Amino acid sequence: MEAIIITIGDEILIGQVVDTNSAWLGQKLSEAGIRVKKILSISDDLQEINSSLQQSIGEADLIITTGGLGPTKDDITKKAIAAFVGSELYFHKPTYERIKRIFEKLGRPMSPAHNDQCLMPANAEILHNSMGTAPGMLFNFQGTKIISLPGVPYEMKAIMEEEVLPKIIETSPITIVHKTILTCGKGETVIENQISEIIDEFPDNIKIAYLPALAQVRLRITGTGSDKTGVEQSVASYTDRIAKRLGDMVYGYDDSSLPQELFTLCSSKNIKVATAESCTGGLIASKIVAVPGSSVYFQGGIVAYSNEIKTIILNVKSETLQSCGAVSETTVIEMVDGAIGALGVDVAVAVSGIAGPDGGTPEKPVGTIWICAGNKDSKSTFLVQAGKDRTKNIEIATIYALDLLRKFVLKHYYQA
Repeated sequence: MEAIIITIGDEILIGQVVDTNSAWLGQKLSEAGIRVKKILSISDDLQEINSSLQQSIGEADLIITTGGLGPTKDDITKKAIAAFVGSELYFHKPTYERIKRIFEKLGRPMSPAHNDQCLMPANAEILHNSMGTAPGMLFNFQGTKIISLPGVPYEMKAIMEEEVLPKIIETSPITIVHKTILTCGKGETVIENQISEIIDEFPDNIKIAYLPALAQVRLRITGTGSDKTGVEQSVASYTDRIAKRLGDMVYGYDDSSLPQELFTLCSSKNIKVATAESCTGGLIASKIVAVPGSSVYFQGGIVAYSNEIKTIILNVKSETLQSCGAVSETTVIEMVDGAIGALGVDVAVAVSGIAGPDGGTPEKPVGTIWICAGNKDSKSTFLVQAGKDRTKNIEIATIYALDLLRKFVLKHYYQA
């Protein structure tokens, strides 16, 4: 099966709202064995909606629209689709009763606009919305299923998961299996060269995609076929071989993250961790505490932006700062020792660099960042030489710091 997604709303076209619905729908449809052929974004306009449906009706088995099902006058999707399929609107009493109960629980009266929201196309299958007032609609028209969903993400997702996907999965003969390998530290061409022998062995139904980001690359392995078990086993086998070839460059799979993996590693061994940050300004600590439960291993962080704070709080030697500079391997090593002592932890990670756009020298240009991860007995350091974009430099330094911390914990607490 093939699908086309149509997002409806002027707010998307003018950049007021980022279209996250399409990305989520694409993922869910792919998991259900349906290939997304095209994504269209159009304005709240009857003619535009009609034109997009007319264009899509012969191209795909499934058309999903999002947006324009609310109670206000600018929500015209229902009217447009009803006109397209030649259906009259009628008052749908079950929808009215459900909306009425919602407002009674809230202690608020229904507005006249919500009465209009109860007008439904006669030939639509009504899809229950457990998270809002606007129901979804399913039409069977000229051999194509047209599904209309609200634009509010949590409402759209609820209808899709509770009503739509079960119907789709029942009718799809093809299984699509995805597995994503998460890596850090090397570019996509380096990775591709390292695993080229394995990729050359892929059968026709197994594909790989390289999805690069700052300091990271995701490797998405996709398998298709009618034999679900066989496809899953094949994808798992190739995933395992690739991960073993890439070694500690791999930090996780699918929807995980570096902070999530750190949480698992450190909490499992009861390792207490702290951060000492200069150029990243607390971003490393912020990423760590974004994971629920991180307090079981993360004790705290020190933002030592000035040399005075590095000396007073982290006990970095004045002579180190004078002879080596704040951005140096020696300084970040002493920052780690200072954080361990000040916060009473087992392991710390420290960063000091020149984020830019000013402050660089010929010897230490903008983008020069030193990182150290270690405990009382051992240290690992890493030099980042990034570009001139301040925001990117801070983000890159944060990613490499989290990864260096992860590798240090693996080496010294899991391989002993």
